[in-house]
Amino acid sequence: MMNSTFVSDNCGYSSSLWFEAESSVGVRYRIARISVGRRIELAKKIREIGRRLEFLEAGNDAREKLEAAVLASEIDRAYLEWALEAVDGLEIDGEAATPAVLIERGPVELAAEILRRIQAECGLTEIQRKN
Repeated sequence: MMNSTFVSDNCGYSSSLWFEAESSVGVRYRIARISVGRRIELAKKIREIGRRLEFLEAGNDAREKLEAAVLASEIDRAYLEWALEAVDGLEIDGEAATPAVLIERGPVELAAEILRRIQAECGLTEIQRKN
């Protein structure tokens, strides 16, 4: 029988991480890190949307393609709502930005940057993100 022990000098762990925004100077954002429980929560959120998206993407009708694009955006929104915990250094319409306000009315470039970071932290490849 083989015994294995992992020893770490640093036993601290943070369940979220701060990042400096590349698309908006002076802005930073905090996203939740992936965990077993959070991965299950996310999978439940996007499972049904993903099924409908796959069905619609297989169609040839323009309406189906449009609906597929809407569903893909819903998945992006689910990722943002699931992981974006805080925004710092950004005002939207004269008020300090919150994650919900950023998602609703914030700069698209910043939201897209945050989405890419969330997906990278989840370990998704570019191909998986597109599917």
